[in-house]
Amino acid sequence: VQLQASGGGLVQPGGSLRLSCAASGSILSIVAMHWYRQAPGKERELVAGITRGGSTNYLDSVKGRFTISRDNAKNTVHLQMNSLKPEDTAAYYCNANLIRVGAYTSNNYWGQGTLVTVSS
Repeated sequence: VQLQASGGGLVQPGGSLRLSCAASGSILSIVAMHWYRQAPGKERELVAGITRGGSTNYLDSVKGRFTISRDNAKNTVHLQMNSLKPEDTAAYYCNANLIRVGAYTSNNYWGQGTLVTVSS
């Protein structure tokens, strides 16, 4: 199983970015997908999550600015980030809690980080 993240970059304060993460491999079912972030010198924190059924949750500081969505058919999750602030600068990681083909329980898988820099 692989998770491939994309979409990071440099953006000015107030700007927007869209992150995407595609899961591939022997996947039976994806229970939930998440975006985490880790800024230099800080712990990794959960930014947003979405279940297979579409229920979402967000870090308080991104509510109203970020939107998580997923395409179950393509095993893909997106994070639309608007009104970006310098404090959003971090490496963003996608995470999937999924069941592999032949497995009976779910496990967590991580993608590589994609760097988001918000600066003028």
